[in-house]
Order: sequence, then structure tokens, then C-alpha cells
Amino acid sequence: MSKVAATVLMSASTLTNPTTPKALSFDASAFVTANNQIRVAVKKNAESTVVLTLSNKSHEVLFRKNISKKELTYAVKLDVDDLADGQYEIELSSREGSIVKEVTLKTAPIQKATRVVAMQ
Repeated sequence: MSKVAATVLMSASTLTNPTTPKALSFDASAFVTANNQIRVAVKKNAESTVVLTLSNKSHEVLFRKNISKKELTYAVKLDVDDLADGQYEIELSSREGSIVKEVTLKTAPIQKATRVVAMQ
């Protein structure tokens, strides 16, 4: 069975006043591939420590990685084939604030292959 991301929602939040958020020193992207992996990429503009976490709906941390301040770019592929269908949250946080991405995993329906054999 393969899982496909039905939705990927992105929101940014900061630890300061949300009406006047300051720009974060990093940016991130995340998406689910066709072969059951979540790809996450982080690009930093300044040396700062960023923490990457993947958690389920119950807020249980399934994956955690501290990205050191010396790593200005970071990319990872997370195999999510064994995870149950549902919503998951990817959070990248630093002292300045965080970026939260919600990912919904949904099992793709099984398609039967139809074959036609022609004989002459």
C-alpha cells in the first residue's frame, strides 16, 4: 500500500507578538513523495540552531533532529510508509520562532491492473 499526501499546509508563527512578526533567519520546505517519504529542506541565512520535529496528532514526537548552527543547509528524507493514515505535523523552530507544516497521509486506493491478451 502506498501513501500519498492529500494536503500540505504551511503556516509560520513566531514567539513574539504575532501582529508584528519578525523575519526568521531560516526557510523550509516539506512535501510527501510518491514513494512514501517526506522530504524536508532547510536553508538558513544566519548561524542559528534549528530543531526539526515530526509528530503525530497526539503530539508524540516520531522524529527529532537538531540542526547545528554551522549547517546552513540541511535536507532529509523521512520514510513514512509505516505510519498510519492521518495528520502529522512538521515543526522547525529556533530562538526566533517556528515554521509549522501539517501533512495528511492517506492511503491511495488499490487499482487493479487490467490486461488484455490478444491472440492471432
